[in-house]
Amino acid sequence: MTTTDTVEGTPDHGVLATPRGRRSSAPAAPALPAELDTLTRRMRLPYLRAAAPDVLATAKAQRWDPAEVLRVLLTEEVIGRDAATRRTRRKAATFPAGKTFATWRAEQSSIPPGTQHGLATLEWIGRAENLAVAGPSGTGKSHFVEAIANTAIDNDLRVAWFTLETLTAAIGRAKADGSTARTVARICRCDLIVVDDIGMLPAGQDAAEAFYRIVDAAYERRSVAVTSNIHPSGFDTIMPKTLATATVDRLLHHAHLIITNGDSHRLAQAVAGNGVKTLTEKPNRR
Repeated sequence: MTTTDTVEGTPDHGVLATPRGRRSSAPAAPALPAELDTLTRRMRLPYLRAAAPDVLATAKAQRWDPAEVLRVLLTEEVIGRDAATRRTRRKAATFPAGKTFATWRAEQSSIPPGTQHGLATLEWIGRAENLAVAGPSGTGKSHFVEAIANTAIDNDLRVAWFTLETLTAAIGRAKADGSTARTVARICRCDLIVVDDIGMLPAGQDAAEAFYRIVDAAYERRSVAVTSNIHPSGFDTIMPKTLATATVDRLLHHAHLIITNGDSHRLAQAVAGNGVKTLTEKPNRR
């Protein structure tokens, strides 16, 4: 429920739109009494405190039942906390571009529509299944996976996003201070772990080891999603064969494997002149 929703069972309150939504044209509600303000601060109820003046004023005018007042106020606190949690998780995930399904063009993708819909339901994450999307550059791999990851956060799941290089750096720092096991465990507390753009650069022993550690720790416990310009069966061409074989074996055992094809969407936009906005030329002065 958003802050502009009418609470089910209440007589068309409309007050929930006021604290964090549109401003009401009615006179400002009286401020919360100092004692109540202090108590809500002490109990760390910021969203309830923000909504309380308008809710209490409306409740008094419309003679709400006391239990209904309490329910509306607590609902505001829950809504606010949930939204704050999602913001925190989105920031912690360190998404590269903020891509969502709002900008995804399903009809332009080579991924079958049924597969797109099925993956967007996130049911596979609940089953700790994996996702591997491979194909040429510019065919929407990272956009699609990032849209799924953002949807996961909207559904109160935790997400960690890496490239193979940033994952290698994170595990490398952990090895330096002896916290590798703790770092891997922390990453695997996320419901979905994404490793993006595998194969863009050669991967050495450290990268292969970092990738293996995460896939092994997450195996049948958490979902791992990877994007790559090469098929996972070819990972042994960019990283040591023994580690690549063991990693791919675990990655693909319970995985949805998607192969994209076609021309680069980015290149097509550039050729069509849609990659940049038209420049505003400054008139010549004489």
